[in-house]
Amino acid sequence: MLPELFSIGPFTVHSYGFMTAAGILAAILFGEYLLKKTGLAEEGFLLGMGLACVIGGYASSKLLFWITTLPEILEDPARLLNFSSGYVVYGGLIGGVLTGYIYCRRKNVDFWKIFDITVPAVALAQFFGRIGCFLAGCCYGMPTDGPCGVVFEHSLYAPSDTALFPIQLVSAGCNLLNCIVLYLLWRRAGKKAGVTGSAYIMTYSVGRFVLEYFRGDFERGTVGIFSTSQFIAVFTLAIGLVMLLFRLKVQKED
Repeated sequence: MLPELFSIGPFTVHSYGFMTAAGILAAILFGEYLLKKTGLAEEGFLLGMGLACVIGGYASSKLLFWITTLPEILEDPARLLNFSSGYVVYGGLIGGVLTGYIYCRRKNVDFWKIFDITVPAVALAQFFGRIGCFLAGCCYGMPTDGPCGVVFEHSLYAPSDTALFPIQLVSAGCNLLNCIVLYLLWRRAGKKAGVTGSAYIMTYSVGRFVLEYFRGDFERGTVGIFSTSQFIAVFTLAIGLVMLLFRLKVQKED
């Protein structure tokens, strides 16, 4: 589609990087807006935590990609030096959550309440990220003969001679819908800390598991009959359910 937005001399702005940055900025601003409604932490808290989570998330995302493509890396170790592509969203989420937990502990802020605030913002960031995927042509869909098929002419990732299902746009729409639902749930959940965060883990896991069937970039790895992301989704769905039951139990005891 449009892998490069524009160039200024030797400097080129890539669409995926631009949309990713826009998503992170939108998430931080939206999260700060929600944080002001609660008074849980001082202004700017989510900015600091967001930057820390971005670093932790990207590192974890890259690490999981290396794990899932280990045979290819053993054949060509130079692939370890490629930081322009090759990231796994699930790795970023896991690393981001762990980084956020550590950050909240160091700042003496209730992690569960902050987690509830940030997940609608994370879903919003994912919406921007998937638009970036569509523009770059990565994370592309299965070949299709349907009217919605898209041919990527300038992508470094998608085949240029085949109409593909625009799974990136479908995923973007699901993430935007998830953002709205999570925001409404957060408003209704009130003091039930951890409910919205647990719901995000479950909704994202189910959505990702289903949407993986429409993906066409098979180099992302498989585990048996499942893609790597589907395999992880089974466990994250279980984790989200356990978290929800645990948090509801804690709230009942309190």
